[in-house]
Amino acid sequence: MSVAAVEQHVGPWTVDDVLALPEDTHHRIELLGGALLLTPHPEVPHQRASSRLAVLLNTAIEACAAPVEVLTAINLLVPDGLLIPDLVVADVAAAATAGLTLRASDVLVAIEVTAPSTRVAATVLKPAMYAAAGIPHYWRLELDPAPRLHLGHLEDGVYVDRLVQAGETTQLTDPFRLDLDPAVLRRSPRH
Repeated sequence: MSVAAVEQHVGPWTVDDVLALPEDTHHRIELLGGALLLTPHPEVPHQRASSRLAVLLNTAIEACAAPVEVLTAINLLVPDGLLIPDLVVADVAAAATAGLTLRASDVLVAIEVTAPSTRVAATVLKPAMYAAAGIPHYWRLELDPAPRLHLGHLEDGVYVDRLVQAGETTQLTDPFRLDLDPAVLRRSPRH
């Protein structure tokens, strides 16, 4: 996205405005309440952990034959903007017919992998927006100092979290069975 495009824009941004921007090879561009949120594209450790988590989620989903699939970095429409979660678990039929965006009502789990540049958005802003959109589960993976997974499920409009540290197991049965130690999401090169 060019700086000129931002400087020439007048008034609050809309979803259509954001989707009409040229592709930005350096930032993710999200929309929160009419304002742009630009974050750098994820670094390699973030991508490695996200990819590993996607593989493990796909395996768990296939094992229970749930009618959902894992998607990465999709444009997700929420009531007050457009977010780009690192991963989502979405309805297969909705994903198969989606174009440039996916509706929040078609998402079962939104997942963010935090980095120093995204920590505030992932811990404060995005959970509130995902909750307002009615997404049943919001998970947040933190990589430092050791991988830990916050597993949130929506109760009375807010996410109630359960923290799973490296060395522990998720032992999830909802929204599908998942037994995962967050430590496996950041392997050393020797493994």
